[in-house]
Amino acid sequence: MPDQIPRLKPRSLRPGDTVGIIAPASNIKPELLDAGCKVLRDLGYKPVYSPSILSQDLYFAGDVDRRISELEEMFTRDDVRAILCARGGYGSNYLLNRISLDTIRTHPKIFCGYSDITSLLTWFTDAAGLVTFHGPMVTKDFAQPDGVDLPSWQAALGGLSAWHLGASEDSCIRPLVEGSASGMLYGGCLSMLSASLGTPYEVQTSGTILFIEDVATRPYQIDRMLMQLKLAGKFDNVKGFVIGEMLDCVQTQNQGYTLDEVILRVIGDLGVPIAAGLRSGHVSRSNVTLPLGVCASFSVTTNGINLMTEEAATAPAAVSSSSRA
Repeated sequence: MPDQIPRLKPRSLRPGDTVGIIAPASNIKPELLDAGCKVLRDLGYKPVYSPSILSQDLYFAGDVDRRISELEEMFTRDDVRAILCARGGYGSNYLLNRISLDTIRTHPKIFCGYSDITSLLTWFTDAAGLVTFHGPMVTKDFAQPDGVDLPSWQAALGGLSAWHLGASEDSCIRPLVEGSASGMLYGGCLSMLSASLGTPYEVQTSGTILFIEDVATRPYQIDRMLMQLKLAGKFDNVKGFVIGEMLDCVQTQNQGYTLDEVILRVIGDLGVPIAAGLRSGHVSRSNVTLPLGVCASFSVTTNGINLMTEEAATAPAAVSSSSRA
């Protein structure tokens, strides 16, 4: 991303605030929407959504016109403080050439999701300069017991200036390659990152601490997508890698090799710190909220991993600051 694009920080989220729920990709189940909204209300928020959110067109949550109108309406509504995606699935790419970036820039708001939503997260960060959030979704995580890591949710969206990402007592983060770095936190679902190549919405990874995750993807497929990104030059100036939980990413249970070995075969020679196991996105529980577009420091030793934000991801009022990435 060009250095001259200013970084836009949305206003912080507080109990009592209204959160807009959208379905920009696959269709959703009403009972899961209800369950997720109940948890949001229990946390003190006021969830709102369009009656058309339950629409279905093939495997999409309605046609493109409905989904783009819903997204832009939530950005422009004065009463909505944050926008949470109901789920991923597939279909966010249909919105990319329809989105008004001026609408995003002039109404910067918390925008949170993962999986297929990665294409929107990275495009909003790259093209509009908006700090976005790779984190829990309404019908996937808020609708499940222990689906949301509340400390990271509150720190990321509440404006805490410096905090450790994924550093809970039960953290499963493990070191792969030692080292230290700083850069802009960025990334998302590997399948979506690689799918962006060759399009006008291609991910901009230079100068980043790159977070990569996926689900139910065979190791050779992960290898192929990592190699595609590497051959495309997308790892040339990456400062460090943080790998997700990579839930169910196995060939067979007795495959005779680890996913860590597969990953290191591709990126282990880049001379940057690498850690794996951060629970954000497709996870077994307690989905961690990661702010994308903020500066972070990252160190990996055999004694532990430290991934820490160097600035707040949100502000008391919508302000912009020059990117330090």
